[in-house]
Amino acid sequence: MKRPTLPKIDFRGVVDDFRGLTNDVGTWPLAPRAAVLVALFALIVVAGWWFVWQEQLDTLEQQRAEEVRLKQDFLNKKRQAVNLDLHLQQLNEIDRSFGALLKQLPNKAEVASLLVEINQAGLGRGLQFELFKPGAEQVKEFYAELPISVKLVGSYHDFGAFAGDIGRLSRIVTLNNVSISVQKDNVLVLDAVTKTFRYLDEEEIARQKKAAQAAKRGRR
Repeated sequence: MKRPTLPKIDFRGVVDDFRGLTNDVGTWPLAPRAAVLVALFALIVVAGWWFVWQEQLDTLEQQRAEEVRLKQDFLNKKRQAVNLDLHLQQLNEIDRSFGALLKQLPNKAEVASLLVEINQAGLGRGLQFELFKPGAEQVKEFYAELPISVKLVGSYHDFGAFAGDIGRLSRIVTLNNVSISVQKDNVLVLDAVTKTFRYLDEEEIARQKKAAQAAKRGRR
């Protein structure tokens, strides 16, 4: 079977068609008119891409990114909604734990009796107080910290028993910066800072918030 042959293109004839063109496009040969149409089409495509389509494609890409973000937000909120009961249960447990800890802090009226308990804890172990000096309160967000500098004379065993008694008090009391030294005649001296805490009453908390807001406005 004989293969069909491709028609031969007369390139010289095509070149001759582009010669001697007049201003009347209607009289041009086919090749120049086709070339002009192709050039116009390419120009329209480039102009459309530059002025219209590129902006639309950028907007489409932004919308796709926004769609992905919204889907992720939806999934996160759905998971939160599914676990809402668990979160509420955990929040209630935190509130109960916080309330239990708060009850271990004395109020302003109970601090004096707590200081007496600390003093009696030392005396009950046979320790001799050479210093028992409450310092200035350090007010925090919802509680105040009261440091007490103490110096006790006694034995290692009594010092350990005193520390255990402090830890078993009904209120929160801590021993800090503890150091033990040997004085003359092999006498042992314990220096420490005992810290106790009390919760602020509503009036004190209100003053704290007011002061914090004023400080925040002052930094602006």
